[in-house]
Amino acid sequence: MQIPAVNLKPCLDATEPAWRQHLGELFARMHFILGDQLSGFEKEYASACSARHAIGVGTGTAAIELSLRAARITGPNQEVITSALTAPFTGIGIVSAGCRLRLADVDPETLLLDAADAGNRAGKRTAALVPVHLYGQPCDLNAFRGVARTLHAVLIQDACQAHGARFHRRPLTSYSPFVCYSFYPTKNLGCLGDGGAVVTNQAGIRKRLMMLRDGGRRGGQVAMVRGINSRLDEMQCCYLRAFLPKLAEWNADRARTASLYDALLKDCDGITRVRTSAESVNHLYVVRAARRNRLREYLSKLGIATGVHYPAPLHLMPAFRESGLRRGDLPHAEKACREIVSLPLWPYMPQQTAMRVAERVKEFYGG
Repeated sequence: MQIPAVNLKPCLDATEPAWRQHLGELFARMHFILGDQLSGFEKEYASACSARHAIGVGTGTAAIELSLRAARITGPNQEVITSALTAPFTGIGIVSAGCRLRLADVDPETLLLDAADAGNRAGKRTAALVPVHLYGQPCDLNAFRGVARTLHAVLIQDACQAHGARFHRRPLTSYSPFVCYSFYPTKNLGCLGDGGAVVTNQAGIRKRLMMLRDGGRRGGQVAMVRGINSRLDEMQCCYLRAFLPKLAEWNADRARTASLYDALLKDCDGITRVRTSAESVNHLYVVRAARRNRLREYLSKLGIATGVHYPAPLHLMPAFRESGLRRGDLPHAEKACREIVSLPLWPYMPQQTAMRVAERVKEFYGG
């Protein structure tokens, strides 16, 4: 029996009538860019996030870049601090806006960006902070909001793995004017290609983002500012509108599987669970594993796929040498990258599948 890291088919099957209906409406109207499916999804997603506005864009990376552009943070003398432990696309979004990337270390238990370390590394040129809600776990937004206020910096949240998450029961938009999402297929809310959005409560930000995503235009053929071409595709919105009503149910299903893994692996020597709170939406189930690479090889031979999110911190990637950091400068992120492994997790995942994975993990460690 093969066990993939993620299985999208159950979600597609459960929502087929809805996405087929939306596709039928799309093809009947034949309006494939900036049409009714996008405007409908934007309203529905804003409501789901308890926010006033959602602006659909091409990717989560573009959501970060466009947020910085909307905040007029686009110069090489403007520094943006984010986590060293994240997908490279967080860093790419920052440098694509024209800013200088700065990196900080993570908390060794949660692996989330450490607000104190970020504050200590900030300076007069710090224009924005981008905390990453890694693996679906919200960062301490009260702490980051305090750091941002002290620095007079803009707080932009990378929530690309945190669809449906709240912090202290409040919407993420309660803490900053920009919340960025990705709809990559494996996300808690994914489409069948690339997609992203920025969620905000400010009408002025919405207006500027809508112009920036469409080449700096205001509905005509004249570019008023230097924007980019990054619009959420109508066809992807057909799937997103079908999936969105299931998001809470799917997140609850993820939480049940994560709790089962917790119970099955709690006494497993060699495995340490990454600490989460009840507000995590469990995008991934990540543990720190002794002899991580050998464990992955062992599971692979048994037909069990795993992942590593992520194998290298940003400051050790060639693309981000400009951060000015070397090996050993961010020890918690570097150590985590040598140990973390993501076990299979998806909505509708059978309980027996999680049990089999856990049994094989314990078997590897002699349990």
